[in-house]
Amino acid sequence: MASKKHKGVVFVIWLAISLPLIYSYIRYKKHDINQTTAYDDPGLTGMVLQNNKPEFNFKDWFSGYYQSVLSSYWQDHWSLKGLMVRLNNQLFYEAFNTIRTKGFVSGLSQYIFSENYIFSAYGDDCISEARIAEQMRKAKSVQDSLKAHNIEMLTVFLPGKGMACKPFIPLKYKHAYKTTNHQVFNSQAQKLKLNVLDLYTWFDNINSKVPYPLFPKYGHHWSYYGECLAVDTIIRHLEQMIHADLPDFSFKTIELSDTARERDADVLRSMNLYRLPKQDVTLAYPQIQFENRPDKNIFPVLTIGDSYWYGPVYMGIQQYCFGGGSFWYYNNKIVPKPENASEAWELDLKTELLQHKVVMLVYSDANLSDFGNGFIESAYTLFQNPKLFYQHASQQKQLKSAIQTIRQTPYLLKASTNLSESKHISLDSAIRIMAHRQLTNTL
Repeated sequence: MASKKHKGVVFVIWLAISLPLIYSYIRYKKHDINQTTAYDDPGLTGMVLQNNKPEFNFKDWFSGYYQSVLSSYWQDHWSLKGLMVRLNNQLFYEAFNTIRTKGFVSGLSQYIFSENYIFSAYGDDCISEARIAEQMRKAKSVQDSLKAHNIEMLTVFLPGKGMACKPFIPLKYKHAYKTTNHQVFNSQAQKLKLNVLDLYTWFDNINSKVPYPLFPKYGHHWSYYGECLAVDTIIRHLEQMIHADLPDFSFKTIELSDTARERDADVLRSMNLYRLPKQDVTLAYPQIQFENRPDKNIFPVLTIGDSYWYGPVYMGIQQYCFGGGSFWYYNNKIVPKPENASEAWELDLKTELLQHKVVMLVYSDANLSDFGNGFIESAYTLFQNPKLFYQHASQQKQLKSAIQTIRQTPYLLKASTNLSESKHISLDSAIRIMAHRQLTNTL
């Protein structure tokens, strides 16, 4: 009798261990019948997946590349991956109030924060005043050089969620406030008479006065309502600065919803939970409209900034108000993508600048430590020493091309992501390391 029970326990354990493999095989055969070669997408947001099954060839086999890519492919597409990831994330979230999205933490009342924006709010990421002063000095020189070509430059300081939602920051992060990057950048900019729009301070002043939240509970960026207020303010400021009448931006009606729309739950989606938490904050959604006046929409604006500007781009501000000007995401990815390039370094900087009426730098407080993402330095060198600028651009082209290849290749991007996690460095730094390794191996 004991022997039968023992065999039964062993069988159950074997079945539990083997079930994922058996299920994977069944689903794989089903896909074969439909003449497809990949498993279903696990449906996980924000995860880098190896979606293309590698094709066998002897060269990749003997180099070991084929086995490595195939292993990565199966890890991403085993049949229960999506379910297991969501259940694991749900356990950590409900048992420990911990989210498994890199760089994000769950605060009081379940408000989600990027750690970087908490650090910025308390001044924990502040760089040296001398470095900021030098950066602003170069920015003023670039502004003056652009002005000589009848091009205006505007610097916009954007608010971060850490600043606006301080009461909900986890207790372990709270301490006495230090000098922040925003304070020093804004002070230096005012001192040098740069053209500045300080939305950071403006949002801080109106945060307790407006009827609807400026930042959502489960979103990383400002709320759609806050975004609309910011866009309206920027347009009005630009009109005064360039003495022009831009297409009007307006909203007469506002819809209210307890369920987040637009980007107001972007982090919630990337948390990949099995069961979403109840949304209990009423958010406002203005019904926006841009004035359809082609005769006004004639001032191209080149915008360089961080992910906060994606919201206005989705609204259509570049198309309907900024004369079709481009958005250079972190001074790199071009939105919308032109026919002849996908990243800013592939274009001639001077040619691009002269095609615009305004150059606008829009950065939130957590990204001020890398303000401009190299644009200020490049433009400064371009105007002060064109020969040196083009020499440097030529030297960097091979490295930037390798970086671009890594970002566009799922397997290499996943490897870079793994490197960043194991070395506790940013993804950009990991990608740069991978690119250097590739160039060293090829040279």
